[in-house]
Amino acid sequence: MSNKYNDFLEEQLRDPEFRREYEALQPERAVIRAIIEARRRSGLTQKELAERTGIAQGDISKLENGNANPSIRTLQRLANGMGMTLKVEFIPRKAVNG
Repeated sequence: MSNKYNDFLEEQLRDPEFRREYEALQPERAVIRAIIEARRRSGLTQKELAERTGIAQGDISKLENGNANPSIRTLQRLANGMGMTLKVEFIPRKAVNG
């Protein structure tokens, strides 16, 4: 990310309401990042992944752009198409005040 973007984001995060909304979307951003990084590590284009999974390339693009929410089944299909296993985990929240 560019410094201008990071500076802008840092400034926006000072607003408590913005920060709450930004943090609420963190899981969605994490899924998007994971899909993109896994596909790239697999050396696949969106088109190639679409051919392997039967998921339309346009739908993969929507997922990677945050314009769709994938089901667990879709994530499993993507993982299988990349020769990977899907792992979903729940982790404890960090204590706010100790």
